[in-house]
Amino acid sequence: MAEDSDLEKTESPSERRLEQAREEGQLARSRELNTFAVMMAGGAGLWLMGSSLNTSMVKLLHDGLSVTPELAFKPELLLPHLFDLATSALLAFAPLLLLLLVVALFAPMLLDGWVFSTKALQPNFSRMNPFSGIARMFSSHGLIELGKALAKALLIGGIATWVIWKNREVYLLLSTEAPKVAIPHLATMMWSCFLAIMGALAIIAMIDVPFQLYEHHKKLKMTKEEVRQEAKESEGNPEVKGRIRSMQREMARRRMMAAIPTADVVVTNPTHFSVALKYSEKGMRAPIVVAKGTHLMAARIREVATEHNIPILEAPPLARALYKHCELEQSIPEALYNAVAQVLAYVYQLRNYKKLGGAAPELPHELPVPDGMDPGALDNSPA
Repeated sequence: MAEDSDLEKTESPSERRLEQAREEGQLARSRELNTFAVMMAGGAGLWLMGSSLNTSMVKLLHDGLSVTPELAFKPELLLPHLFDLATSALLAFAPLLLLLLVVALFAPMLLDGWVFSTKALQPNFSRMNPFSGIARMFSSHGLIELGKALAKALLIGGIATWVIWKNREVYLLLSTEAPKVAIPHLATMMWSCFLAIMGALAIIAMIDVPFQLYEHHKKLKMTKEEVRQEAKESEGNPEVKGRIRSMQREMARRRMMAAIPTADVVVTNPTHFSVALKYSEKGMRAPIVVAKGTHLMAARIREVATEHNIPILEAPPLARALYKHCELEQSIPEALYNAVAQVLAYVYQLRNYKKLGGAAPELPHELPVPDGMDPGALDNSPA
């Protein structure tokens, strides 16, 4: 049962899944919204350009039906004359056609933005399979599209029939009117019918847009297994990441152990903590920590220090404070300057004693570790 639930598409699409769908040209699109936008643009264009179009068409009709003696006796002039008429008609309708082209291109972007994808242009021969086409026709999506088409035809056809039936007496009276009066009258009634049909298309678009968004979201839903796999791909396989972290820790440990011979002193707890310090008057503002560790690592630091004759000083509060508040290859905090200075002073005296002899230096006692810096004083850590 758990495996079945993992294979069901119950999870919302991730941002990566949505981005991949956009790259493949899979966007939410509503044909009804596009149809409504183009029809409205065409109606508005005719309304705004109707006067100029009417003048141009009347002139074209006059020029097309007029036959001059020159055209009558020179047939070779008919083709250029027809070309001129066609060019004039194209120029007259060019603004309207340009408006429709712009709206047809930008109307789809109202729903889910714009994207250019070459994947959508690549040939897909599986779509040429007639059996797949028949299966799509009788699929749930195909039946839904058929139902939408029938509903749209019934709604638009019903509204158009209602408008015509309501104004049937007015239409019959058009035959009794003079042409100059009948033509504007007919245009007014056609505009009323157009507005009624556009109202129906607006209703259809308002229903279709949420439906297309829902269908697009549903189609891109993911299974729980896909979500887990995507998380692994985006964040990295946990096993691989764990291996990388382990290798990084090992490399850091090796660098740290290699830096111990360069230290000036190792401060210990004496068994639980070990911190190796280094200081040089050239290029260092304050002493830095080159190695630190607890328990087994602390013991290993002491072993390496002994092998390379690095002084080891037992100072439990200072060792705990250094381990708690210092990072590798970073300077010690100012609060510990005084205590570390006494430790380094002892180390320098010890070096001089080994070289020159004389009185052995005294071990520093009760190093000044400020209150709050020693975690052992707060949580009773082992000394």
